Amino acid sequence: MAPSLDDILDGAHVLSMPMRTKFRGITTREVVLLRGPAGWGEFSPFPEYDDVESAPWLASAIEAAWDGPPSPLRRRIPVNATVPAVDAAEVASVLSRSPGAQTAKVKVAEKGQTLADDVARVRAVREFVPRVRIDANGGWSVDEAVEALTALTADGPLEYAEQPCATVPELVELRARGLGVRVAADESIRRAEDPMKVVRAGGADIAVLKVAPLGGMRALLELAGELGEYGVPVVVSSALDSAVGISSGLAAAAALPHLEFACGLGTGSLFVRDVAPAPEVIDGTYPADALEPDAQALIELGADADRTQWWIDRVRRCHALLR
Repeated sequence: MAPSLDDILDGAHVLSMPMRTKFRGITTREVVLLRGPAGWGEFSPFPEYDDVESAPWLASAIEAAWDGPPSPLRRRIPVNATVPAVDAAEVASVLSRSPGAQTAKVKVAEKGQTLADDVARVRAVREFVPRVRIDANGGWSVDEAVEALTALTADGPLEYAEQPCATVPELVELRARGLGVRVAADESIRRAEDPMKVVRAGGADIAVLKVAPLGGMRALLELAGELGEYGVPVVVSSALDSAVGISSGLAAAAALPHLEFACGLGTGSLFVRDVAPAPEVIDGTYPADALEPDAQALIELGADADRTQWWIDRVRRCHALLR
């Protein structure tokens, strides 16, 4: 049973975190951090999500702050670098903030950009890291995905293409084209009423799982177990979380029985300032330790009164859905 609303709001901080580069169409990331008996949790569904879709994010924050993480099976987690839809000339600077990363996820199919921009960006990334994966956020049709993946693999293989098309039937059709590029499902899992639908339909080789949209660390582990029965490995990724949300992702990754791929949990480098210092990076890995928000950051990153009230009202509505 969820803690009372008063208990939740008693330790709540609404923060506004400026970003270095526009990512997912935003330049500022707003989050609510909750303090509970087991530590900190994060509630940060994107503003366009309705209350029903946002409620699992609150359940995830409560789990982290009131129950704490599951038992770990490993102490360090390999993490990929994240490259937004920047100009190819900026790639080296972006990657410098992810020292030792052996894998990079590159944003492609950005509105207002061309396939030539994507090819140039991916080519620039290949100069620095041995493994490259791309994320189109459902931005291509099947034919566009075929054209793009053909162009993007001309210089070398891709580890996988994340959500190249928006719908499950499109992902199924794309896989049937036999391009030799593994397809990873993200939105088709985290925004679906049935997260297993895309796998049962044959639309995914890999599943990208995010703690908050699934309702918490333990919910992620349960889904990963179901996916394993279909032979589908998982990648634990960030939902553009602050350091607190990243802690939950690291804890989930640390508890997985099998961790084949680097995790997409290096998005803290996208913020001008995070709520906690960056974790110690060793050979592209993060420690699976809880990241405590810095007291000064809680003050200096505080959202204004209107946005604070907007988020508090959202917490109230979502909390009512958890009962």
